[in-house]
Amino acid sequence: MRYIKDIPNPRYKIGLYQWNSKYIIKIESGMYEQTYKIDDYEVATTDELEACMDPEFIDAVAARFDDMHAGFNSTLVRHNVLF
Repeated sequence: MRYIKDIPNPRYKIGLYQWNSKYIIKIESGMYEQTYKIDDYEVATTDELEACMDPEFIDAVAARFDDMHAGFNSTLVRHNVLF
């Protein structure tokens, strides 16, 4: 996987990579991450992908991170890993 660049965001670490004829957008928040893939022939420049990281999309990402945390925390409590 080849690193291309970081996409600036005040809330999350967003990295752009290229691998196997796809662009990979990796969004990290603490112990969780989300990955999005798109064929590299679908976009003319990486600037198009950067523009997609708009407030509406970032809000949806935040909601998914919240849901991921709730689900993981619930299973840890259910199995007595956390009390």
